[in-house]
Amino acid sequence: MAHLDINLDKLEMAAGKLRAISHPMRIAIIELLSQGKPLSVTEIYKALDIEQATASHHLNILKSKNVLVSHRDGKKIFYDLRSHTLTEIIECINRCNEE
Repeated sequence: MAHLDINLDKLEMAAGKLRAISHPMRIAIIELLSQGKPLSVTEIYKALDIEQATASHHLNILKSKNVLVSHRDGKKIFYDLRSHTLTEIIECINRCNEE
């Protein structure tokens, strides 16, 4: 039997990212940011028609799992995707739902 080289730390990181994106509002945030332009918290919560506190909560979860990066410009914090790979995974899942 072949020995599989399983890196449990990598698997736990992957599972954490999947848990982080497994919420409809967080998927909506990822889809918003997948358009390629960093957005402020204000732009995100207005685009999704949610409360600022709700947007901040979801953004913090995504940032803590390294799905998003942020930078401050004056008083505003802008968010962007760390990688577009998760966007591809979401698109794949959406295609599976169409069949």
